Amino acid sequence: MKIRHRLALGIVSSLLTIFQADAQGSAGTDAAIESRYIIDYPTAGLIGHGSVAADFEFFEANGMLARVSLGAWDRLLLGISFGGSNIVGTGQPTWNKAPGIELRLRVIEENLVLPAMAIGFSSQGKETFISAMDRYTIKSPGLYAVASKNYQAMGFLSFHGGINYSMEHSDNDEDINLFGGVEKTLGPFASITAEYDLSMNDSNSGALGKGRGYLNFGLRCAVGNGLALGIVLKDVLRNQQDASLGNRVVQLEYVR
Repeated sequence: MKIRHRLALGIVSSLLTIFQADAQGSAGTDAAIESRYIIDYPTAGLIGHGSVAADFEFFEANGMLARVSLGAWDRLLLGISFGGSNIVGTGQPTWNKAPGIELRLRVIEENLVLPAMAIGFSSQGKETFISAMDRYTIKSPGLYAVASKNYQAMGFLSFHGGINYSMEHSDNDEDINLFGGVEKTLGPFASITAEYDLSMNDSNSGALGKGRGYLNFGLRCAVGNGLALGIVLKDVLRNQQDASLGNRVVQLEYVR
């Protein structure tokens, strides 16, 4: 058993070494791909012209969200997504009402003074789609504008901030919302992220939130060429009425 155990550890170690030898995902100081999302909300990051990104998110209630994005020219991103809950298991899957679409245009490139700035639209919310309320558990961004700035600080330190107006108004909350986040590299292959969504559009009497906003933390690791794996702890402030502390989500990203 000891020999088998050592052999298994050796194989895993070798595979990790092979992956990390050319890890070029969106995490760490060796990243060759811009971060396109803080956690739930977009950054000003894009993928290159002709590049394709596939993102998968696995969340509570056996849910999964799949997204495919295309880099059209050097300043435009187009995306489509679809998913649902109870996908794994014996019960009947509950699919989202419609596919989500995203369009993101970078209007200003980052320089020494100015951050990168992008405007866009995304109809894709997060977590389960609640048919009775005609909305996602976490509302879609809708129309948004976001700025991203990177600094060298024992690796890289990135700040993101934006404003958005969701099209999900079934709770009669049509307020404009603010969001922001920070990302810090941890060595060549890993990054940690923190995101705060003020949820100003999800805080009235008919909403799901308690008015505290959504605070999320994440760890993302580059595990191969264009491949990154993320683990996210969501809604730490327990803003959702029936959310438990530490809603755990797994994210997988592949860019080619």
